[in-house]
Amino acid sequence: MTKYEKGMAILEEKFGGGKDNVISLATIALDPAADGSPCPIVRDVDAHYEDGVFYSVTWGESSKMKQIAKNKEVALAVCFEWFNGSGTAENLGWVLEPKNAELRAKLRKTFEKWYEFANNENDKNCCILAVKMTAGVININHHETLYIMDFVNKTAVVHGKDA
Repeated sequence: MTKYEKGMAILEEKFGGGKDNVISLATIALDPAADGSPCPIVRDVDAHYEDGVFYSVTWGESSKMKQIAKNKEVALAVCFEWFNGSGTAENLGWVLEPKNAELRAKLRKTFEKWYEFANNENDKNCCILAVKMTAGVININHHETLYIMDFVNKTAVVHGKDA
């Protein structure tokens, strides 16, 4: 097993299998900071993880989706799980579009405790957000081992105990 494959297995074990993960998702505001520089904004969202992608159900007219439409580059951290990274975000469209049927079923199961309460699937702005990871760091046991993941080139550098 390559270092990248080992890192992917760790991510699947920690976040996969239909687990409802809370991630902090950072985007860039539409309006710059007072000095004209880009202004980051972060919020927590529930996410389903699968094969290097975090999926969420959200409202297409939300601030985060408007920001993503302008700049698809995002950053995220899985709350209290020692994983952070960056990726590209994409609006996959209305949850009831036929192309989303299989993914929608997975998301409804992952988020079953609150899905109906939080989402109005009849609203065509009820959409699926996909964050495809491009880079990330898995931190195991407070820096005992670090997996520095390159999801684009499917490589990893490992520092520490498992190196």
